[in-house]
Amino acid sequence: MFRGVQHINMDAKGRLAMPARQREPLRALCDGQIVVTIDTQVKCLVIYPLPDWERIEKQIQSLPALKPAVKRFQRLVLGYATDVEMDGNGRCLLPQPLRDYAQLDKKLVLVGQGNKLELWAEELWLAEREQALLESGADAELPDELMSLTL
Repeated sequence: MFRGVQHINMDAKGRLAMPARQREPLRALCDGQIVVTIDTQVKCLVIYPLPDWERIEKQIQSLPALKPAVKRFQRLVLGYATDVEMDGNGRCLLPQPLRDYAQLDKKLVLVGQGNKLELWAEELWLAEREQALLESGADAELPDELMSLTL
């Protein structure tokens, strides 16, 4: 399980060092073999351990591709999906098209999402966080799925 929010840096070549807290589970789950793709709803990247991605990829491929919205989703998520391997020091090289999509610069934020990680440009993450806090105020109407949770 990937948890927590961590601020990290990316060098000028597009390399980032995976924090030890995330590196060890990635080594155990997939020997450092990950897949990075885009999130189609927000400007961030999503990082999956390879075995989890392979399961998700099959689900995406099994969707009815004759529906235009599904085809667009497949084209983007599968098209941007890139195999990335952590080196011995836990560093990953992110390809330029992925960095461009998510507007990644030097300062990044890695956000645990259980079975995956999100990678955000720090500026976009801070804006997203502020928006989420505004929208989840005391007067906010929550979806039924959230109302059924016991926290």
